[in-house]
Amino acid sequence: MLEYKQLKKNRRKFLALTGLTPKEFRMLLPVFGEVYEYTRAGDITQSGTVRQRAVGGGRKGQLPTPEQKLLFILVYQKAYPLQTLLGEVFELSQSRVNHWVHCLLPLLKQALEALEVMPERRPSKFAHHEGSKREAVELIIDGTDRRRQRPQSPEKQALHYSGKHKAHSDKNVVVVNAKTKRVGYLSQTYAGKTHDKKIADHEALCYPRTAILYKDTGVQGYEPPVGQTRQPKKSRATAHYRGERNGITGRSHASE
Repeated sequence: MLEYKQLKKNRRKFLALTGLTPKEFRMLLPVFGEVYEYTRAGDITQSGTVRQRAVGGGRKGQLPTPEQKLLFILVYQKAYPLQTLLGEVFELSQSRVNHWVHCLLPLLKQALEALEVMPERRPSKFAHHEGSKREAVELIIDGTDRRRQRPQSPEKQALHYSGKHKAHSDKNVVVVNAKTKRVGYLSQTYAGKTHDKKIADHEALCYPRTAILYKDTGVQGYEPPVGQTRQPKKSRATAHYRGERNGITGRSHASE
């Protein structure tokens, strides 16, 4: 069984399985524990029935501590395995895995919101979310792709097929704070064929007026009302390669 006490000794494995370092896990744990205990308090159970015995009574489950519960839901979020496979890892039946996933996911969201680390999902609120300080904030906008199962419908196949990645995918646009490395905004999910700039235009994101926005060629032409927009400069190696390629092309044309 995967246990927190053993896993926390291996920082690299802990990060790979949960997406958090042991230090970040310990910062999240007290808030998650408080949220969980709050939901258990009172005379009504999580299923909505009247409580028949004291909180904590009865047989102890396979996730007896807040550490194990938080570890369980973080592994589910990071790896997104089949529930049967996750049950083998935590020694739970598939039905209990399903129960705990639906029970703990909302609590994890509440804990992250309490720590103010959840990305904003409302475009009109992002400026207030990031612009609480007077100094200019540096932001990075980029598109993210993740593979998905190929749809059965030919129309949906064409819609979700990404020519860039040669695979069927879904796409989001994220805005990251360059200083804190925190995802400040997460867009709605779009089909993989949709261009990054089209998503950015459709989201109609409101930025802080003094923001400095870094963008790549995927959102070229996207000019929101911010302090500055910048694109990363091309490296010398790229320019050198292009010069060599043009020289080779010129020589081939001359020989013809």
